[in-house]
Amino acid sequence: MEIYLSSNLKLLRKNKKKSQEEVAQELGLTRSSYSGYENGVAEPGIENLVKMSKFYHIPMDDLLKKNLEDLTENDWEAIQEGVYSDIKGRKLRVLTAMVSEANDEVIEMIPQKASAGYTSGYADPDYIKVLPTFQLPFLKKDKKYRSFPIMGDSMPPVSSGSYVVAEYLQNWESIKNNQPYIIITKEEGIVFKIVNKIPGKANFLQLSSTNPMYEPYLIDINEVIEIWKFVNYISHDLPEVTISNDDMLKSVKSIQKQVNEMRLFINKDMH
Repeated sequence: MEIYLSSNLKLLRKNKKKSQEEVAQELGLTRSSYSGYENGVAEPGIENLVKMSKFYHIPMDDLLKKNLEDLTENDWEAIQEGVYSDIKGRKLRVLTAMVSEANDEVIEMIPQKASAGYTSGYADPDYIKVLPTFQLPFLKKDKKYRSFPIMGDSMPPVSSGSYVVAEYLQNWESIKNNQPYIIITKEEGIVFKIVNKIPGKANFLQLSSTNPMYEPYLIDINEVIEIWKFVNYISHDLPEVTISNDDMLKSVKSIQKQVNEMRLFINKDMH
């Protein structure tokens, strides 16, 4: 397997318009050490690889194994904004989360008033630690969950004002078509939609609503910050149940049967 570390480091540094000395200082390295990594005459340890991965906003796997010369203009823009990712969701970012006094995972609830700041505060411990939290005992202990506010009428039966509880999705290749997800993007913030992969377009996802009045649309995977898989939802509203003609007919027949049985019972009792 070809390793692209040295050429990638040089390309990333030039993209930042920085000298080797400047990058080395920001990473806490000597110039000679960093120069050795760029020139391929020295190999960084895991600690320095993590530093460089975070500094350049590039997943470690891509830093080592992917030829960054092949990146698109959108990819470079995403790198500059610090939101570069890929369909596998391999960004080196530890999910900031809270635990209970017993060291158990809790579900952070993003209140409606705080939802607008989520795209800038999702990785900030000071933002996360002041969020309300709760626990649901029937959820899996080895998964990470968060609760997001839903506004609007695009995803019935989940009504406006409801809260969706969702599971953090690390590997975006595990997305299943026609399933609901919470998608976090820089532009749109928190979005709850039915997600579909696009054949031949690995860097795009189609987002659709259950309300047919809303048109499906595409988003670039590089615009995505986080993906959360729908688990359940909490609502003050009881969804309206629409009974089909077949169900109505079955219900009428059932009532007729009960009436006939009651008549037979009454007639038998009278005799």
